[in-house]
Amino acid sequence: MSSARERYEAATRHLHPPFAVLDLAAFHANAADLARRAAGTPIRVVSKSIRCRHLLREALALPGFSGLMAFTLPEALWLARDGVCDDILVAYPTADTNAIAELAAHPDTARGITLMVDDVAHLDLITAAAPDPAHPIKVCIDIDTSWQPLGPRSRIGALRSPVRTPAQAAALARAITRDPRLHLDGIMAYEAQIAGVGDNPPGRPGYGRLLRWVQRHSQTELARRRAAIVNAVRDVADLRFVNGGGTGSLHTTRRERAITELAAGSGFYQPTLFDHYRGFSGRPAALFALPVVRRPAPGAVTVLGGGYPASGTADPTRLPSPHLPAGLSLSPTEGAGEVQTPLLGASAASLSIGDRVWLRHAKAGELCERFAELHLIDGDRLVATVPTYRGEGQTFL
Repeated sequence: MSSARERYEAATRHLHPPFAVLDLAAFHANAADLARRAAGTPIRVVSKSIRCRHLLREALALPGFSGLMAFTLPEALWLARDGVCDDILVAYPTADTNAIAELAAHPDTARGITLMVDDVAHLDLITAAAPDPAHPIKVCIDIDTSWQPLGPRSRIGALRSPVRTPAQAAALARAITRDPRLHLDGIMAYEAQIAGVGDNPPGRPGYGRLLRWVQRHSQTELARRRAAIVNAVRDVADLRFVNGGGTGSLHTTRRERAITELAAGSGFYQPTLFDHYRGFSGRPAALFALPVVRRPAPGAVTVLGGGYPASGTADPTRLPSPHLPAGLSLSPTEGAGEVQTPLLGASAASLSIGDRVWLRHAKAGELCERFAELHLIDGDRLVATVPTYRGEGQTFL
């Protein structure tokens, strides 16, 4: 078998970089590993980490995957209208009353979309834009999953929902069920501090041990609280689903009896932020190629473009990483540049002007905001070229 670099070069020799590719064998291997770790619990596919309708359909057709988790309501409406999926959970609350009104105006579509809420103000927005009790809007309660061992000032985890206790969740559930324009569909509780933080940071063994200790205690506390919340809400109304987990925590979250489904997206592409977990390892599936345009000094080459930082805290882990050929790194003084990126290392000596360097993004779906197409590679053949959301003229955020 040829090396990955040789395969990618053979498949794309007729293309002119910059361009992005998707290694189908890696994509399917990663999907199989996600399903293996879920051990029979269905996985809802997270669209923000894919951002390509063709690949969303491909993921949903694989064993172990069911339903989508969208990031905005306009995106969910677009995917539903196209028939990509008839079970879409919008993962974040919406204040887009025009989109809510559009949802309400199409009851057949509305039956397949669930909105996220964590405040009675969300309920007021929804019912003002969707006032017909004959066609209630489905909603899901988002739960705070942070670990707070010493109270709110010691929060470890994402700042998401204000709903933290069984009593708070039950109170919101009662507010929902009292209004005939709403239907309580489920609960979501995404443990970002476990699912999205690699527990084996390279070169930092002491920090890794501390991180694993924090994650174990957070997981134990959350499992108990999540079960109590689900029980409290089920005393108010039936629930179709209880969603939890993410790429980094499928194998642990699926053990909780309260969980009926999981969620994952980044694991399909395996971006660099998911390289450092002890519980699993994925194969890089999504890459982008940049052309060498300069050789400014011994041990250095410069590629065109490359300034594709990931969202989140501004630190080096959010920058793209040179992948192939091995042995290249970003310049510590220049990083990834808007129009050019210097790369340093022994491999630079083997590169000529016009050669390609293959890089990986720190996050999964954000790569698709930079490229209009993904070239799908099977072995050493390019088998299809499909549009990303950007390529279809869709920029939801």
